[in-house]
Amino acid sequence: MTDREGSRWVRGRIALVAFVVVTALAAGGVWFSQATDRASAVDAAPKTSAVQSGKQDAKQSGGLPGVRDCGFGKPEIKPEVITLACADAGMVATGISWEKYGERDALGAGVVQVQKTAAGAGVDAGFPATFRLYGPKARDGELAFTGLEVTYEGSTPFGDTTEMYNLA
Repeated sequence: MTDREGSRWVRGRIALVAFVVVTALAAGGVWFSQATDRASAVDAAPKTSAVQSGKQDAKQSGGLPGVRDCGFGKPEIKPEVITLACADAGMVATGISWEKYGERDALGAGVVQVQKTAAGAGVDAGFPATFRLYGPKARDGELAFTGLEVTYEGSTPFGDTTEMYNLA
């Protein structure tokens, strides 16, 4: 490699490193500027007090597996609400009615509520979907489903027709 080629190579590497640093700083600035949005996301998310009271009323029964909200707590049988984005509660499955709820899987329908900051849009939105719980396993001495498949009916929050969530 000649000195001229080596000099170009070094300048190219310096430019790449500078680009990465500037991009990281810009992303960090955006992240920090939204800190108040993230801090209040649980309050602003579509999880209303009526929905939360419905969650507290559900009881474990009949040896059926339940759902642990974000992988914590006592498994809940036939939950009406399942938090999908646990980091900021920006996506929540709500109004779930269960057509089938068994020992191996469960099938239901409801709406995925997406908070505007999670969707990157200017308004909160709801997307009709079907839900399939699967993979029951013992967790902390209780039986709980470990997976959730969400299939959207029509338009979707992020362009996917099906999304998979780990509930363990």
